[in-house]
Amino acid sequence: MLENEIVKKLLAIEEEERRRAKKCPLERYNAGRKKHKKQIAFHKCPKRNRWVFGGNRSGKTECGAVECVYLARGVHPYRKNRPNTFGWVVSLSQQVQRDVAQKKILHYLDPAWIEDIVMLSGKKGSPETGVVDQILVKNVFGGISVIGFKSCDQGREKFQGSSLDYVWFDEEPPREIYEECRMRVLDKKGELFGTMTPLKGLTFIFDEIYMNKSGDPEVWYEFMEWADNPFLDKKELERMSGALGEKELESRRFGRFCVNEGLVYPEFDERVHVIPPFPVPFAWQDEISIDPGLNNPLSAHWYCVDYDGNVYVVAEHYEAKRDIDYHAAKIRETSERIGWHTDGKGRLTALIDSAANQRTLAGVKSVCELFYERGIAVNAHVNKDLFAGIARVKSYLLGENGKPKLYIFENCVNLIREIKGYFWGEGDVPKKRDDHAMDELRYYLMTKPKNDEPAAPLTPVQRDKLRLMRGLRGQRRYGG
Repeated sequence: MLENEIVKKLLAIEEEERRRAKKCPLERYNAGRKKHKKQIAFHKCPKRNRWVFGGNRSGKTECGAVECVYLARGVHPYRKNRPNTFGWVVSLSQQVQRDVAQKKILHYLDPAWIEDIVMLSGKKGSPETGVVDQILVKNVFGGISVIGFKSCDQGREKFQGSSLDYVWFDEEPPREIYEECRMRVLDKKGELFGTMTPLKGLTFIFDEIYMNKSGDPEVWYEFMEWADNPFLDKKELERMSGALGEKELESRRFGRFCVNEGLVYPEFDERVHVIPPFPVPFAWQDEISIDPGLNNPLSAHWYCVDYDGNVYVVAEHYEAKRDIDYHAAKIRETSERIGWHTDGKGRLTALIDSAANQRTLAGVKSVCELFYERGIAVNAHVNKDLFAGIARVKSYLLGENGKPKLYIFENCVNLIREIKGYFWGEGDVPKKRDDHAMDELRYYLMTKPKNDEPAAPLTPVQRDKLRLMRGLRGQRRYGG
């Protein structure tokens, strides 16, 4: 009898959970019925300035609205909740607010959780048909949270004065409103999050968030595309893809920033190709590659190769307005720190732009000679074929069978920044701007084999032979 009672109670609990999940959209979302992996990544992310760049119908607005409801109710599943939060939802206009963000938030708020609604226009008995000013939400801690609504067309002055726990930007705001909202969350150490389709090209959000030029450790972003949303009809997606132009497809399907020129390396995905540093075996050490500069930045990176031919960029020196003495000292310092190999005479070895062989009227010695005198033997015999080099980089980014063969340690911030912002210019050549790391990356990868065919795995004997051969590379290449 007791066992039967327990079974009945369990069945009753399960039935109640099914009933609630069917009734409450938030419960359905939490149960995974309307949620996909990248939405979960957004909710889990602890950063205080996080963004989703998504195509239309990719699910970006859904996760923004749910995040607001989590914070207002105090039921966030992935972080410590605050009681009685005050946040803003920022839309481009009041009409867009009514039709998009406001509609989504009302969808995920159970009517039993709403204490009151303050309207700007319309009746609070049917808020979905009017424009909402504030929604007062019952917080599980016993108090009241406030979700306020703002529109960018109100102007910056309407965004002043308040102290907020969070701001959700539904689509990209003007810069002055973004900056004002940053001030609103300052004293509470609150958070900003945005969901947008990047249709305006290279705006300040491209610089501030995607490129993260200020190096803010609290910045995070994710791309969402149609394929990430398992609830979209595949045949309809194919039809829509065929109806859009190439540039529009980049933004509306993949959520990518796009301009007329286009990215040189759209294959680069920071979530895939950038990895945390790890102890690299000595036998993997391969080469340093340098693009020299005095007034412009000198870019140097340290490259390793594992036994399967995967390339790892493990260290970086990148600095402008410095002389050869300074750069040589920094390259030696970094090499000592990571235990980099030298040739048979104790010198470091590196690849360098062939222009470093030239002597100018400003000096009687070439850059190569100056580096050699400072303990770095540079090899200027590099392949500078631009298009072949770009193709080689692309092949390493794509890799084999969907697995890349180029990985960059996250401490190589300037290489990452350059590859993300490397655009085609006029005449089918990349823009000559912020390309110093791009040049020496090509010099290095042009010394590696093509990735046209998958390489067969090495046997233990072959790996040992490769390790011994790498130990002699400096002597072979530089005559040590």
